[in-house]
Amino acid sequence: MPAGDLPDLPTAPPTVLTHAPVLRALQAERPIVRVCTPAGDEAWLVTRYAEVKQLFTDCRIGRTHPDPERAPRIRDHVMLKATDLYEHETEHAEHAQLRALLTPYFSAKRMRELQPRVQLLTDRLLEEIAAAGPPADLHRALSLPLSVRVLCELLGVPYAERDRFQELVHGMADLSDQQRSEAGQAELIGYMSDLVSRKRRRPEDDVISGLCAVEELPDETIAGIAAIVLFAGYDSVADAIDLGALQLLTNVDQRDAVLRNPELVGGAVEEILRTAERGGPGLPRYAREDVEIGGVTIRAGEAVLLDTTLANFDDSVFAEPDRFDVTRAPNPHVAFAHGTWHCLGAPLARIELQTVFASLLPRFPTLRLAVPVEELRLSAASFTNKLVEMPVAW
Repeated sequence: MPAGDLPDLPTAPPTVLTHAPVLRALQAERPIVRVCTPAGDEAWLVTRYAEVKQLFTDCRIGRTHPDPERAPRIRDHVMLKATDLYEHETEHAEHAQLRALLTPYFSAKRMRELQPRVQLLTDRLLEEIAAAGPPADLHRALSLPLSVRVLCELLGVPYAERDRFQELVHGMADLSDQQRSEAGQAELIGYMSDLVSRKRRRPEDDVISGLCAVEELPDETIAGIAAIVLFAGYDSVADAIDLGALQLLTNVDQRDAVLRNPELVGGAVEEILRTAERGGPGLPRYAREDVEIGGVTIRAGEAVLLDTTLANFDDSVFAEPDRFDVTRAPNPHVAFAHGTWHCLGAPLARIELQTVFASLLPRFPTLRLAVPVEELRLSAASFTNKLVEMPVAW
């Protein structure tokens, strides 16, 4: 089928709390469908839960392409090129090595040690919000500063330098200007290279210092890893806090249930993770060899998009998936992907989200949106479909 006859992938949801109708229609039709990507090339879109999970664990699917220059394009963005950190021939082994290097910094023990610090930062930000009085932009006043501060402390990036690296991250995330995104990536790696040199002279208890202690890791590799971790984690938790607050404020019965019973915070966080993801158009992968799945044959070299957002709304797994339910159990969402691709930052994200929502609602029990939900806007030019602002009052 010519690309022009294929359904086009939308680049953003129509509204903050809804999915593009074409995507839900494709999901209802069959689990894997041929689509035209935002860059104009062809890809297989995987929308159902079982097939998404299966392909995350299939070693015939990978992040790299044997011929990156000829790889089907997803979007013209530096982070969606088929080059990545790895060589195609050794991708899975290199990925496993990288996970082994980073896993100790996201261990349950380290997260427990970090939680009091997350609580302290959250309490300070909530006090500042209360002192300033309503209305407030929850994104700028709470979600983003908390997410950035915690990530900086974990990585070892000086928070005092946030204006500099935020500028580089924002540039790198720009979907509307490929030159700016590539320049942002190069400058962010350059900034990290300088930081690696500083950590070698004065190591601390953080990820970058720990990587510097690994003898076989050259400085440029450490800088590249640190840049990707900072970029990937920079506002992902902030986005979840924003959209989680939005879910609770537009589902007042669920908010009230959490207020009455704080033990529901954990379930609320899992439901936020299931429903808040608004990324697109799916996590890009390439077939390393022919794969038969879901009634189709994915040929070697073809692009595959694993849509975790739609998988989390698969009604064969989640009853009434469009309903936000803080008591949903079980809730086996794939917001953090699956298998060897499961996000290493998941424990950190859960610590932050649980701390925020255990503190925010009791501190502001009358919290409400300060504008109609229809007026909330997503940033179409950003790498993630994040809220531009989250105005609240109380």
